[in-house]
Amino acid sequence: MSESRVTLSIENHIATVTLNRPDKYNGLDLETLTALVKTARALKKNRDVRVVILRGAGKAFCAGLDFGTVTKTPMKMLLAFTKFGVRKTNLFQKACWAWRQLPVPVIAELHGYCYGGGLQLALAADFRVAAPDCELSVMEIKWGLIPDMTGTVTLRELVPLDVAKELAMTGRRFDAREAKQLNLVTRVADDPRAESQALAHALLERSPDAISATKALFQRTWNQSEDQAFHEESRLQFKLLRGKNQGEAMAANFKKRAPDFRNRQRDY
Repeated sequence: MSESRVTLSIENHIATVTLNRPDKYNGLDLETLTALVKTARALKKNRDVRVVILRGAGKAFCAGLDFGTVTKTPMKMLLAFTKFGVRKTNLFQKACWAWRQLPVPVIAELHGYCYGGGLQLALAADFRVAAPDCELSVMEIKWGLIPDMTGTVTLRELVPLDVAKELAMTGRRFDAREAKQLNLVTRVADDPRAESQALAHALLERSPDAISATKALFQRTWNQSEDQAFHEESRLQFKLLRGKNQGEAMAANFKKRAPDFRNRQRDY
């Protein structure tokens, strides 16, 4: 599958999604946002996919919203900001949040610029692997705006309130090592592509059902009460105990062999 702004390749259960506007440092225009949503929607239906790597072509992951292009069509931009019916997200938000909603782990592979909407896209992933020279910024304040592409949720999961305010109010740029200290990236690696692949293959060694259930468990319970968290633990564990992949994990451990997992059996 390929979109003009986003490419998708799937090999050995790993989907690689590439932002494909290298001449614009993968700046986000409306076509790119739409392509991101469509690609995520297709991946959500494909149980052969067990891990997603999200990356950018060329010299950057994503330099943020392409204001020069988006503002040329004000009516389309207004429609993209609009939420229709019972939808919780507009197009700008959905382009990021769709990756959080995938039932499989998403790894953002970061290099070059990771600004504004690009940073919010990265924060919607489960893991972020950054090159040392990656430069990050909550840059919306530069344009007189706020981070409104799900950053209010993803930032609060990772940093204290005062840190989120400082980054969003100053829009200052910082490198990957500071981002790691701030808890905004998971790993810093000289070769983020190789590191992302290594993490993806480590995840493939585990039951795809257990991986999916773990993602669902933490996302639903991280800020919930103990009662709600314990209930969700029991509910998901009961589903896993009835599954073939859990049986395969047990058998592989007892027989001291590599497991041979099936594709994920259900949604969690």
